[in-house]
Formats: sequence, structure tokens, C-alpha cells
Amino acid sequence: QVRLQESGPGLVKPSQTLSLTCTVSGDSITTDYVSWSWIRQPPGEGLEWMGVISYSGSTYYSPSLKRRASISRDTSKNQFTLQLSSVTPEDTAVYYCAAKYGLETNRDSYDYWGQGTQVTVSS
Repeated sequence: QVRLQESGPGLVKPSQTLSLTCTVSGDSITTDYVSWSWIRQPPGEGLEWMGVISYSGSTYYSPSLKRRASISRDTSKNQFTLQLSSVTPEDTAVYYCAAKYGLETNRDSYDYWGQGTQVTVSS
């Protein structure tokens, strides 16, 4: 049973760095051919893919967030982390972590999702 759970602050001040952690249970984040993504949904908007870290540790980011986003992992804790710098109120959203099994990285669906965590950027 693969489970993902987001954690981190629910309120962040503008210009600061948002840091969220996804804790994975039921499988290792180093399992072959699995990718681990961060996705967000601003209020009233659709899902926005932010970036991904692969089972090998390779990362890739949405072009619009490439300058500000960083994804890392701690394999000993089976966690991966999103850092988003210089946040503004436009970064207010529900943030999800999700997993995709296999090399079909272009498909829309994800195999597992976290429950999501609300992050509000406000002074």
C-alpha cells in the first residue's frame, strides 16, 4: 500500500522560501522506473505540474518555475522535498505530491497521490 503525505507550513510570507516534504510509505523512492512529482492547484484553477524527481535522483521542472523551484530527496527517510523561493500570493495553492510508475512519463494520470496540503502566501 503506497501512501504519500505532504507536510510543511500552511502559511508563508511573501519573499520567503516555501519548503514542503512528501513522506512515502509502502515503497522506496528509489524503486526503478518511478517518478515523484509536485503538483499544485491554485484556487479556482486547474492542476499545475511543478517538477519531478526520478528514482535515480534526476530532476526536471516546469519552465515557468525552473528558476525558483528545487526538488531534493532524502533516501534514508524515504522523503522528497520541494523548495520554492521568492513566493508571492500567486503561489497560494493546494500542493500535492504524486507518484507515477513506469517510463510512460507523458501520460496524464498518476498512480498515487497525497491528500494535498493548503499553502497560503500572505503577510
